[in-house]
Amino acid sequence: MNTFPLFFKLEDRKVLIVGGGEVALRKADLLSRAGACITILAPDISHELQALLTDSKHEFIYENYNKTYMSGARVIIAATDDETLNHQIHADATELNIPVNVVDTPHLCDFIFPAIIDRNPIVIGISSNGKAPVLARLLRARLETLIPQGYGKLAKLAGEFRSEVKAKIPTLTGRRQFWERAFEGQVSQLMFAGNETEATAQLQADLDSTAAAISKKSDDTDAVKETDTIASTLSDESEKELPAVGEVYIVGAGPGDPELLTFKALRLMQQADVVFYDALVSPQVLDLCRRDADKIFVGKKRSNHTVAQLGINELLVNSAKEGRRVVRLKGGDPFIFGRGGEEIESLRAHGVPYQVVPGITAANAAASYAGIPLTHRDHSQSVRFVTGFLKAGTPNSNFKNFLNTDETVVFYMGLHSLARLTEGLVDAGRSADTPIAIVSNASMPNQQVLTGTLATIVAKQEDAELPTPALLIMGDVVSLHHDLAWYNLQNQQHNQSSDDIAKNWLREGSRGEAIKQPIDQQAHALSMIANLATNSGDDLEQLIID
Repeated sequence: MNTFPLFFKLEDRKVLIVGGGEVALRKADLLSRAGACITILAPDISHELQALLTDSKHEFIYENYNKTYMSGARVIIAATDDETLNHQIHADATELNIPVNVVDTPHLCDFIFPAIIDRNPIVIGISSNGKAPVLARLLRARLETLIPQGYGKLAKLAGEFRSEVKAKIPTLTGRRQFWERAFEGQVSQLMFAGNETEATAQLQADLDSTAAAISKKSDDTDAVKETDTIASTLSDESEKELPAVGEVYIVGAGPGDPELLTFKALRLMQQADVVFYDALVSPQVLDLCRRDADKIFVGKKRSNHTVAQLGINELLVNSAKEGRRVVRLKGGDPFIFGRGGEEIESLRAHGVPYQVVPGITAANAAASYAGIPLTHRDHSQSVRFVTGFLKAGTPNSNFKNFLNTDETVVFYMGLHSLARLTEGLVDAGRSADTPIAIVSNASMPNQQVLTGTLATIVAKQEDAELPTPALLIMGDVVSLHHDLAWYNLQNQQHNQSSDDIAKNWLREGSRGEAIKQPIDQQAHALSMIANLATNSGDDLEQLIID
C-alpha cells in the first residue's frame, strides 16, 4: 500500500485551515465532527463557514496567510485556489514538522482525507491515495448500505461493558468468544431493532451467566487447560442460553427491482436462517438472501395456492420456535394486500417475536416507472388502493365507491377480472371515456404499459396479452403517461390519438372539457400560471387507502 491508514485524535486540538470558501467549508464540517478546534485563516470567510463554526473554541482570522499562525497546530489544511500560496503553506508546514494536506494536490499531501463511513465510535475510511476519489466515494456508498447505523450503538454498549467483561472473564480467548456471541447473537439483533434497553439487559444477563459458569468450573481447571475448558464451558452455556424462540422478519421485497430494497430489508435477508418467499419476489431479490439459508417457496397465485395462508402461519411459528431467524419475504409491502397483518396476529398469539420491514408497494412502483403520478393538482387530489377480490375469492363489486373523477384508483389483482371491473364501473356511472392503464412487471426490464379507456382496454388487452403480475391504474392521471414515461420505453405501448396528445397537459379533468390543440412545454408552463392565477387557495391533497 502506498499510504498507511491512521486515525488522528483531534478532540480539542488546533487545526488550521487556510482558505474561507466552499472547499474550506467541506473540510471544516468533517473536522468539527471530530471535535477539533478549527482556526480559519483568510481575508474573506464565507457566511456558511461562520454559521457552521459557532462554538467559541473555533477562531476566524480575517487576514492573509502568515506562517506564524501555524504555531500549535496539530494538522494544517491548505484550501485555496492560489497554487503559489499552496506550495508556500506546504513548505512552511514541512519545516515545522506539521502534517499538511493541500486539497486536490496529492503530491503536496502528508495525509489524505478518506471517504468516511461514520458509525460513531466505529469509523471506516476508504482512500484511493488521491488517484480516484470519486471511486472511493462510490465504494463508500456501497458499504453504507451494508453497515447498519445500529453498529455504532452496539460499539458504545460494548465500551460501557468492557471493564466489567475484563474483570469477570479472565482469559483473552474467553473474552473474544464472549464478544463474538454478543455481536452475532441476540444482543446485536435487539440493538438493530432499536431495543437498546433490552439489548443492555441481554448483554448483562449473558455476562452474568458466563461469569457463573467460569466460577463453577474454576476449581477443576489448571493453567494449561484453562482456555480449552472455558471455551467448552462457554459453548455449552451459550447453547443453554440461546433463546428458545427465534424471530420472524416480515420483509417487503418491493416490486422486483433489487435496488428498491431498503437497507434494513437487505440486512435481515442476509442473516436469515430460512426464507419463505412468495410468487411476486423476483429472482434478483431472492439472490440477495444469505447463500446458505433455506429458501422455501410458499407463493400463491390465482386459484393456485402452493401453501395455504394458515399453513404459512404455521411454518413461520414452527421455524421460529426452533430458534431460527426467519424471513417472510413478500412482494411489495407486507401491509398492503400482503396479508402481513394475519401473519403477525398468528406470531403474536404464539409468543413469537417479530419485526415488520415495509417495502415499496406495487402501486407506487408501477405508477412511478410508468410515468403516471398517482396524485396531480390538475387531475387527482386523492388515491385509493383497492383489490379486485375480497376474502375467500369474492369479487370486489363495490363499484359505486369508485365514481369520484378527482381520485386515482389502483386495482390490485384485477387483470383477470378486467372485463367485469370495466363493465361494472360503467354500469355504476363511471364514464366509459375514463383513462385506465395496465402496468405489467413494474420496475423490471420486461415492464410493459398498456393504456386505454374503460370502453377500450379489454379489447386492447386481448390483443396485447400483457402478463401478470400486473395492476390497473384508473383516472385522469393516466393521460400523463405518454409525456412522462421514462423507463424502458421500447416496451411501452403507446396508443395515443391526436386528440389524446392535445389533452395531456391542458385537460381540466372533472372541472371542464379539454382544450383540443397541439401543445408544447411552453404552453404547459403558461397553463400552470393561469391555474395559479385563477385558484384562490392551494389544493388539499390527501391519501385514501381502502
